[in-house]
This record gives sequence, structure tokens and C-alpha cells, in this order.
Amino acid sequence: MSEETRILCIRHGESTFNAAHRLSGVDPGLRDARLTPRGHAQAEEARERLRTIPFELVVVSPLTRAIETASILFGEHPSRPRVLVEVLHRECQESSCDVGRAASEISAEFPHLDVGHLPEVWWHAEAGCAMVGGLPVEPRHLFDARVLAFREWLRARPERTIAVVGHGTFFFHLTGVFLENCGVVELDLDAEPAAA
Repeated sequence: MSEETRILCIRHGESTFNAAHRLSGVDPGLRDARLTPRGHAQAEEARERLRTIPFELVVVSPLTRAIETASILFGEHPSRPRVLVEVLHRECQESSCDVGRAASEISAEFPHLDVGHLPEVWWHAEAGCAMVGGLPVEPRHLFDARVLAFREWLRARPERTIAVVGHGTFFFHLTGVFLENCGVVELDLDAEPAAA
């Protein structure tokens, strides 16, 4: 990776899960949650702040709230960056909203995205793991390994200006910063994130 490479991590806009959980404090059972109208507005506002950055690549999680956010942020971006769906930086699977949809369903809804490289089931679905509310929870050691693997994946990218659209818990473990919806933090791959 070039010393001049710039990587910006952008959390998705408010999701239906975020809104419901904020009101009740319990998991509302919203698998692969979508953006709320407020989440759409947050992404539209963030789009204006990002317009002048000449992104070459947008890396987006396959979870719907991230795809919707990336579409708003970069659908008409002046630099016309390549968009790549990547599973390594999907959210830590500990809530209903972190369980995804089949790659074929994503492809049908977002035909402009190439998801042919994804397995049909790309989220954590291993038998024998802990369950919460009938959904599998990703073991911490697997999540930590995924964060490290994503750092190395980014380090190997040839692009010089990269936007990563993803999730709060994942970005906290990657950067040491917990982002609000549509918050942005620049990632320094040579700096160690704060202990989580």
C-alpha cells in the first residue's frame, strides 16, 4: 500500500433496527434492517461532504443498510468509483439486523452490484455456536480474526483513495472510534486501534 493511500470508514445511516432498539432497548427481530427516512437523510447530508474526494474504490458490506447508504453516497459521485461488495467487514453478528440475506436476493434487489463472488449464505451460520433469540452469534475469536484479515485486505489494495461503508461495532474494532450513523473516520493501517 502506498504511503499516500487514504481510507475513509463511513458507518451506514440510521436503520430500522437502530430506531426500534433506541426506543425499546431490546432486539426488535429485524433481520438485515433497512434505512429509515432519517437514515436516508443522513446519507444525503454525508454525500455532500464526500463529493470533493476523488474516491477510486467503494467497499461496501453486503448488509442492506450499508448497500443503501453506499448507493446514496456514491451513486452519482463525480469520480465514479468502482463499488465492491465485501463480506470481511460485515457487522459483528450479535443482533437480528446482522443476519444477512442470500446473495441471490441481494442480486435481485441491487442488480447494479456484482455479488457473484459471494457464497449464497455469507453471514455467520455455523452450527453449534451460541444462539440469541434463535439466531447464531459470531464467536469473538472469529470476529477478531475477520477484523485483522480486513486490515490486511485493505493494505493489499492498489487504489489510493478508498471509502469503506460498513458498521459501528466493526469500525470500532478496526479504528478504535465508535461512529454515529453516517459518521466518518480516516483509517491509518499502521496505527494500532484502541483496545476494545
